[in-house]
Amino acid sequence: MRDQSKSNGVVLEATKVSKEVSSPEGSLTILSDVSFQIVAGESVAVVGPSGAGKSTLLALLAGLDLPTGGHVVLNGANLSELDEDGRAGVRAESVGFVFQSFHLVPSLNALENVMLPLELAGKSDARAAARRIIEQVGLEDRWSHYPSQLSGGEKQRVAIARAFATEPAVLFADEPTGNLDSRTGTNIMQLMFELNRSSSTTLVLVTHDTGLAERCDRILALDAGRLVNDSEAAA
Repeated sequence: MRDQSKSNGVVLEATKVSKEVSSPEGSLTILSDVSFQIVAGESVAVVGPSGAGKSTLLALLAGLDLPTGGHVVLNGANLSELDEDGRAGVRAESVGFVFQSFHLVPSLNALENVMLPLELAGKSDARAAARRIIEQVGLEDRWSHYPSQLSGGEKQRVAIARAFATEPAVLFADEPTGNLDSRTGTNIMQLMFELNRSSSTTLVLVTHDTGLAERCDRILALDAGRLVNDSEAAA
C-alpha cells in the first residue's frame, strides 16, 4: 500500500516507533515513541551511546524487523502492512546497505559482487553498470580481485559500489568505517558523501564519530531508546 508521504518528498517516516523485547527480567524497551521524517537526498546521522537503540532503529527503518508499536513508511510503503516477502521486495527495490564488516561474497570478484544485486533485479546491462560504478569508486584496476586480495578500504569501496549500484532510494550505513584506520575511513566517507550528492539516494548513517555526524545534513540523537534531539548539523 502506497502512502501519501512519498508525494511530498518524504522518503522515510517513523511514527511513534517503539520496540520491546522479552528478557529474563521481563519486557525490555529498546525504542520508545520515536518519530521523524527524512526527505529525499538528505544525509542523516543517527548518534547516541552504546545501547541507545541505533542499530535497532536502523533495522526497523529498513524493514529487517517490525516495531511493536507505531509504524515506518519507506519510499511510500507502510512496512507494518506487509508480510516478510513484501518487505523484502521493498528492500530490493528501494534500499542499499553498507556495514562495517563489508559482507562481500568471498567466491565472487569485486566486479561480480557489484553485479550481484543488479542481476537479482533483472538488469540486462548488469556488467556494464557494475563496471561504471567500480570506476566511480576508484577500483578500475582491482575489479578482477577477490575479497581476500583486497585491503579493508578496497573491500568497503566494493561494498559501497554494490550498495549504490541499484540506485536505491535510501542507503543505510551502520558504522561503515568501524573496521578501517582513520585515514582510510575518512576517504571512504568522502566517497559516500560524494555519491550521496551526485545521486538521488538518501543516506542514513549510524556512527559514533561526532565529526562524521556533523558532515551530515541532520543529526538524530538517541538516548535510552528515545529521540532526544533532531537538529541540523553544524555547517
